[in-house]
Amino acid sequence: MNVPNDLKYADSHEWMRAEEDGTVTIGITDHAQEALGDLVFIELPAIGRTLAAGEACAVVESVKAASDVYAPLAGEVVAANTAVTTAPESLNADAYTAWLFRIKPADPNALASMLDAAAYEKLIA
Repeated sequence: MNVPNDLKYADSHEWMRAEEDGTVTIGITDHAQEALGDLVFIELPAIGRTLAAGEACAVVESVKAASDVYAPLAGEVVAANTAVTTAPESLNADAYTAWLFRIKPADPNALASMLDAAAYEKLIA
């Protein structure tokens, strides 16, 4: 299982990466994509949408099931990776390069309270 050390994680299986401009890139973890199986459809949140932490904001659908993706942090959606909507299988190929959306967090320090790689590995063990 691939759990990069330079990312933060939510117990709902999203990964987060702080960007230099203060935004946070969010995607689903390798564990999540593996559990879902072959992805066939992805719905992303609209740019400009304000999200509450824990709010369901995207959907990933596989041949087995549909699953909500939750906003691990509160903030405004500033970008959506539309490339994954036309090629959902890219998430199966590499969950950490096929990001879903970026937010400008309402609290710039909120990312610090998320799980680190070791804590996430313990969660999924």
